[in-house]
Amino acid sequence: MSFGSKLKIGIACYPLVGGSGILASALGMELAQMGHEVHFFSYAKPVRLDTEMEGIHFHAVAVSKYKLFEYADYTLPLAVKMADVADREHLDIIHAHYAVPHATAAYIAKRMAKQDKLRIVTTLHGTDTTLLGRDPNYRRAIEYSLQHSDRVTTVSHSLRRDTEEVFDVGKEIDVIHNFYSPGIPTRSRGDMREELGLGDKFTLFHASNLRSVKRIDLLLEAVSLTRHKDRLKLVILAGAPFDEYKPKVAELGLENTVMVRENGYPIENYIEASDLCLYTSRTESFCLSILEAMFLGKASIAFRVGGIPEVMEEGESGLLCDFGDCQAMADAIDDMVERPEEAARLGRNARKRAESSFTAKRIVPGYLRCYSDALSV
Repeated sequence: MSFGSKLKIGIACYPLVGGSGILASALGMELAQMGHEVHFFSYAKPVRLDTEMEGIHFHAVAVSKYKLFEYADYTLPLAVKMADVADREHLDIIHAHYAVPHATAAYIAKRMAKQDKLRIVTTLHGTDTTLLGRDPNYRRAIEYSLQHSDRVTTVSHSLRRDTEEVFDVGKEIDVIHNFYSPGIPTRSRGDMREELGLGDKFTLFHASNLRSVKRIDLLLEAVSLTRHKDRLKLVILAGAPFDEYKPKVAELGLENTVMVRENGYPIENYIEASDLCLYTSRTESFCLSILEAMFLGKASIAFRVGGIPEVMEEGESGLLCDFGDCQAMADAIDDMVERPEEAARLGRNARKRAESSFTAKRIVPGYLRCYSDALSV
């Protein structure tokens, strides 16, 4: 395949707020703008996918609700849908984002498809290795799917090391970092801060799906330990219900500090209104949320875990603390409250780093080379 050939690409991803679905959607739209034909597979439309864009096609996968099944099956309907579309549209590639169940379904689809050229590329995004990969109920199935993928990629060097420890992949793993194409805020910083009632408070921002790995308990604890709680607001953009954390907010006396918005869009408006971002994950393969903020000139304080040190440079474009050291994180927050000009400097450096290292123009060609390599097998 020549590098300039137009491809027909299937992309399987989760539709919810989360790094894998966001990256998959952004990649598909970039590929469509380049003239490739892109077919998305999921049980719902990915939240950031523009299905009106030329070259983008969305195929909804119906989840079985047979009474015989105590638990609904998704893997087999997904595989059948991919095989049907692959045959009808003559797909070249199925790109599975997140191994479970997408890589497994892609392999089944490849075996069912009535063509020989279909290739599988699997991109690992994090917990498919670090959590599910260590679960004996999943490990062998994931490993088998990776072994039968034509190419395997991870979004950071850290995740590649973890993957090589957990699985016998049987092939070289390519590292292709995430990228982000920032939208333009639709509200001014002043208007957004007025709507949220932030006043002159130094505003921290956090966005996530609130899964346990995100350690929202530590996020709240770090804020509670600051000396300047009266000068702070923590805005949490939640991709899931926040109810289970409300007792913790009350226990720590943060009712007047924490503000939660569930599934608020566009995210750029909330980042624009903030002064600094805060992330307390136990592990992160990359942390796309940090990159989103960097493109808008906002630095982050985060725990030094996984691929985060590959995204931001400590002391230059963000601040890092040892995992679980909430007092150190609180001290770093207090320092930024007392020295807002330093927070602004870190934010400017963060934007420069994002624009030099993590743009679509820089990253997408890596995926095209990966597709080319897969098709040459």
